[in-house]
Amino acid sequence: MKRKSVVAAVIEHKGRILCVQRPANNYDYISRKWEFPGGKIEAGETRQESLVREITEELSVGIEVGDLLLTVEHEYPDFHLTMHTFHCTLSPDTRDPDLRLSEHLDLRWLETTDTAFVQLDWAAADVPIVEVLTANPSVGA
Repeated sequence: MKRKSVVAAVIEHKGRILCVQRPANNYDYISRKWEFPGGKIEAGETRQESLVREITEELSVGIEVGDLLLTVEHEYPDFHLTMHTFHCTLSPDTRDPDLRLSEHLDLRWLETTDTAFVQLDWAAADVPIVEVLTANPSVGA
């Protein structure tokens, strides 16, 4: 089975967490699902460098990468995913983010205590992150 190693950002801004919706995909199990933004780790990059690059490319915004929040191991039908998830904040020079979606369909800034946060149709690999954030709302703060 193919193995993929990626990074994801739990980006907190003003008490809310950024959630993004994936585009349509050949894999029904991740098509149009909600996720935490991020992507592939390129050769020669640290996980943190990959995350900064991916968020800049996908959302046109700078971030500061904090602590590792959780590493998720998930078996999808076609590949095994290892996702290293970091707590992040917007760069200090960003007051109100004007995010430009280059790969995603939609975005929402939600509080982890908001029922809409849990009710999003999350990609399966992102569900453990949602569970950690809702079990301890101060994790993302």
